[in-house]
Amino acid sequence: MSRALFACLTLAILIPASGHAQDRDNARYSADRASAWSFEVGAGTDNRSKGASKSGDAPYVFGEVQWTTERGFYADAEFETIDSSGSKVETEVEAGWQFAAAGLDFDISISRKWRLEADPGQDDEAWEYQFDILRDFGPVDARLRLEHSPDGLGSTRETTWVEARLRWALADRLNISATVGRREQDNAPDYTGGNLGAAWSLTDTTAIDVRWHGTTAEAQGEQYEDALVASILIDF
Repeated sequence: MSRALFACLTLAILIPASGHAQDRDNARYSADRASAWSFEVGAGTDNRSKGASKSGDAPYVFGEVQWTTERGFYADAEFETIDSSGSKVETEVEAGWQFAAAGLDFDISISRKWRLEADPGQDDEAWEYQFDILRDFGPVDARLRLEHSPDGLGSTRETTWVEARLRWALADRLNISATVGRREQDNAPDYTGGNLGAAWSLTDTTAIDVRWHGTTAEAQGEQYEDALVASILIDF
């Protein structure tokens, strides 16, 4: 990751902000929520996960359907196009629970992932466990995330990702956010990754996101190099 990107990430975490960012993370924690279905579709210039590209630095599309109950339990199914391990499509089903305690919000989930038509010898399915802690500090929305897979996809074995994110609103429909995380992997590079960007809600159902991604594993290949990524999300 370039020194300039690390400097931007540091500033984004330290600079105070005004306003409050709103997105689907926060919507799930509403005290008066009701059971509901939601759907998302979108596309981007690169499929980035934990700082690294999953689509070979090429455009991708994705979609998700989710059901959330009034007690915070939820289940979803999703797909995304990739270019990894010989597979072009990754699918996932997930179940979880969101709840509040001790002044904090929590999100615990388990998911099963599949890479369709992966090359022989590449793991084409994996379990992943995720744990989020969320808290509003005045105008700032903060999240700490832990993800772990005992045996990852492709040639990766055990992998753990720890991530911190801060986000705030600059205007009614505009928010900026910064994320920094650390990934430890067996049979794959260990690295620090992050992103810095802005999301703008064009309408109540459509948003665009422009974000700079980078990692400290640039020497390991093109998928870990810095990149500017634009994406669009439509939910209904």
